[in-house]
Formats: sequence, C-alpha cells, structure tokens
Amino acid sequence: MTENKLKIAFLTSTDVRDKRAWSGTHYYMAKALERNVGEVDYLGPVSLPFLFFLGKVISFLLQKIFNKRFDYTHSLIVAKVYAKIFSKKLKEKNYDLIFAPASSSEIAFLKTKIPIIYLSDTTYANMIGYYPYYSNLLKTSAKQGNEIEKRTIVNSKLVLFPSEWAANSAINDYHAEKSKVHVIPFGANIDEAPKNDLISQKKKTDKCRLLFLGVEWERKGGEIAFNTLVKLNNSGINTELIVCGCIPPKKFSHQKMKVIPFINKNNKEQYRQFEQILLNSDFLILPTKAECYGVVFCEASAYGLPSIATNTGGVNGAIINGVNGFVLPQNSNADDFAKLIAAIFRDDERYYS
Repeated sequence: MTENKLKIAFLTSTDVRDKRAWSGTHYYMAKALERNVGEVDYLGPVSLPFLFFLGKVISFLLQKIFNKRFDYTHSLIVAKVYAKIFSKKLKEKNYDLIFAPASSSEIAFLKTKIPIIYLSDTTYANMIGYYPYYSNLLKTSAKQGNEIEKRTIVNSKLVLFPSEWAANSAINDYHAEKSKVHVIPFGANIDEAPKNDLISQKKKTDKCRLLFLGVEWERKGGEIAFNTLVKLNNSGINTELIVCGCIPPKKFSHQKMKVIPFINKNNKEQYRQFEQILLNSDFLILPTKAECYGVVFCEASAYGLPSIATNTGGVNGAIINGVNGFVLPQNSNADDFAKLIAAIFRDDERYYS
C-alpha cells in the first residue's frame, strides 16, 4: 500500500530553483518539503515587468521631489494582480495546501478554499524605519504595506516565523490569532550537512580567522568587523578577515583582509569554495545593524563556526548565547567585539564547548 502524499502548491513570485532567491531559503525549503512531506509544484516565477517599471519610476520621482520612498512591491495594485495570476494557476490542479514563504503580496488578496501556510522572517510593521529600504516611506505606501500584511495573516491558516520578535509583531501589530502563529527556527541553506567527524576534528591554529559574510557592508556592520580585525592584531593576536559577498569602500584596506566579492551557490565550484571558507574560519563576525533573522548564522553553525553578532531584530532566534555563538548589545563597538573574540579564542575549553 502506497502512502498518500500531500500535494503542495509552493507559491512565490520568485524562481524557486534559483538559490539566490531569498538567499536560497525558497530553494532549500522546497527541497525539504519534497523529501519529507509530499509532491511540490512551483507556481513561480511570476514577473510583472510593466508594474515594477512603473513602480520604480514613481518611487524615483517621489524621492527626488519629496524625499519619500514608495514600496511598489507591497502596493495594493501589485497584490491584486498577483491574486488573479495565482488564482488561475491554482485551478490547474487539486492541491491539499499552499505554502507561501515571504509571499505576502502574492497571497493577500488570494481567494481560495485551499489552506494557506504563510511563512516569513518578519512583518511589514517591523521593517518600517528598520531597514534602509523601508525608511522614509510615503504614508500611503506604509499603509498599503500594512494592509497587505494584515490581509495575508487573516487569509492564512498558519503563520510561521523563525523568531519571537517577528511572531510578537504579528500578534501585537496585526492582532493575529495566537493559535495560528508559531515560531519555528530556520535551518541552514546548504546542500548537505558536513559529517560530524569533519566538524569535530576541526581545530584552531595560531591564527584567528574571521569571516564577514554579507552583501551589504554598511547594514551588516562591516566597519566594526574591519576595526575588530585591526584591534585584534594590535593586541597581539594574529588575525585575518575574509569579507565575502560584497566589496568594502576603498578606505577599508588591510594586508590581512581578503575580499571575495560574490559567490554563486548555483555554481558547483563556487559552492565548494563557500563550504571551504566556512570550514577554514574560526568565527563568523556580523555586527549587523538590522537583521530579520540571519540564515547565515545557521550555515555557520552547521560547520561548527561560532557566530558573534549584535542583538537586533530576530538574531537571537538564530544565535543562542554560549551554544552556537554570542550576541552583543546593539550599541557594541569594535572594542567589545575584539574583547569577546580574544577571550574565546584564547580559551580552548570555551571555544570547543
């Protein structure tokens, strides 16, 4: 007798097969569902070139004239167009459930009897004034974004977040039913977890190897990471820093800093390079100013790499102090990061515990 598998509609406007979509989270969640839950149909990608072009033009003009942003990706017209497109796609096959990660605009106005499971790393309310892109929003833009978020929560059978920070916002800002909101930490976006033997045999050397992994130097706290490198070397600890995913401003230059501007996880050779970087590092340092969660912390943990970050947003949902890293207060500076890293690096029992 064969087991009946659930038929799942994976509803996103992105190309789920592309590991760059939502930092690979869409791809790896889809694969996990295929392995463990049932049959998965990808309803994306869906592009709205004209609407997005028009939205960019409007946003550009508003910034020039009023110094205000218009978030066209969370506009009512875009959400309503998505609803029509996905409604047609859902009629092509019988589904048991809809899984919609980071797809609030796509499902806010979707009318269907199929249960919707909505997953995100934050809410729109949390983003306003927190991330640079969501700062200085036009009032009507913020209003539309919040309406889309509220409709999405109401429209969903289950609402999943990886942190209490995000879940509390859904309950407090959008009055979501507590019974439908659940906190489920995300996992690492990797093809295959390294063997335990490989991680347990990993040893420090006399060199402290720091890894800064992020595409936004400013928001991720690149300057603090750089100054931490300088302070550790000045204190007598031979330290190097690998910056991966972005190019720092020219003024941040050091003989012990190596820059890898971009790694494409879709490319097998570059993916192996990414794995080796994690294996050959001692700490992930990310003094981020704004972070919804940080799957990068999960990836670091999978490779036995402790994370040192600031306690902001949903970071403490991914890092447990003393277990897979440490979070420092938001106002921490390079002195604080250097002091903590030096103390852990010099104490083998503390580092390996």
